[in-house]
Amino acid sequence: MDWRISRGELRMKCRRLFMRYDLEERTGKFGENVIRFCKNLLTDTVTKPIVSQLVRSATSIGANYMEANGASSKKDFRNKIFICKKESQETLHWLRMLLVCYPVQSSSIVGLRKECEELTLIFGKIVSSIRTDG
Repeated sequence: MDWRISRGELRMKCRRLFMRYDLEERTGKFGENVIRFCKNLLTDTVTKPIVSQLVRSATSIGANYMEANGASSKKDFRNKIFICKKESQETLHWLRMLLVCYPVQSSSIVGLRKECEELTLIFGKIVSSIRTDG
């Protein structure tokens, strides 16, 4: 039996997965929440670069997702989704570092981390589905 699916079928499967999780809205809200959280932090020479890196990686998840939606080819789509996964993983790292810097803010950071872990799993599943299907 041939397990290959057409490009159109792959896109439909991915779009259904995207719609189920409303990733455009979800990644946008995640970036906004990280920005709001970081705007209220007092920074010093140690924390300023960590906060900056966190904001860059967290907001990049949604930006790359938007680029994936407008991908010009299957390869371009796969690459952008893979970047979403990588940016999610990087964001988890910076949230871990931020937890060391701001232990008093642990409940907020843990909440952001939970959402980021879920995004990482979602993008990981999409990446593995693309690799399996094509």
